[in-house]
Amino acid sequence: MGEVKNYNKLIRDKILEIIEADGEKPYYRVLEKDEYLQELKKKVLEEAKEMIEAESKDEIINEVVDIQEIVDNIIAEIGLTKEEIKKQQEIKNQKRGGFKKRLFLIKIIKE
Repeated sequence: MGEVKNYNKLIRDKILEIIEADGEKPYYRVLEKDEYLQELKKKVLEEAKEMIEAESKDEIINEVVDIQEIVDNIIAEIGLTKEEIKKQQEIKNQKRGGFKKRLFLIKIIKE
């Protein structure tokens, strides 16, 4: 038996085909609905870490695309629409603002 690499993570739909085309044998299973949502949440963190490391515009675009794909799947999995998400985003922006002012909080001194 050759080298074994363990991943234990959610993958994109065509990755199995790519692995097989490279002459390797993937071992996988199809996740149950509740497992799938949990793995999507984990995947957001994985991609966010990769976003932090991205330096070039192309790398950043690639990570934004991955994160957007995951968010879209989470939205679909929990039965929301993009309109509902947009509405909640607007409500949150009205209450707490967005990030357009580029504000960076250093500290708060309680008097």
